[in-house]
Amino acid sequence: MNTALSRDFAAHVIATYDKLNAMRLIKATLTNVKEGAVEVHVPHWDGIEQQHGYIHGGIVGMIADTAAGFAAMTLTPADASVLTAEYKLNFVAPSKGQRLVARGAVIRAGQTLIVTKADVYGVEAGVETLCAVMQQTIIVKRATTALHG
Repeated sequence: MNTALSRDFAAHVIATYDKLNAMRLIKATLTNVKEGAVEVHVPHWDGIEQQHGYIHGGIVGMIADTAAGFAAMTLTPADASVLTAEYKLNFVAPSKGQRLVARGAVIRAGQTLIVTKADVYGVEAGVETLCAVMQQTIIVKRATTALHG
């Protein structure tokens, strides 16, 4: 099983997140970085709405993928990177509210594959309503990987 990067793993995760132009584009922020878990918040604004006024499902997928992927990153060495191999997203309610919160968490961390999950909530007047659930597989890409023929 992987262990946390170091005492400053959160700083490494935050610095990597800050390089994500797509998250800036949708005004999403990373919060609550802990070993094996992070949150991503996005405010509800007209630039990310679909035709019914809800936050677009693609945005829900983006923040779920990011929250779970960065939760995985908290358990990988500093010289490794993580990549999504797959995810399954189920919408369980409309994505509405003043903001969405995606809570990503590691289910099982292996050396090569990490299984994660994310729950996405719409927040209105402080009340959270679950709107999507996701399960994801992350692959850990090591800095140096020897290929054998």
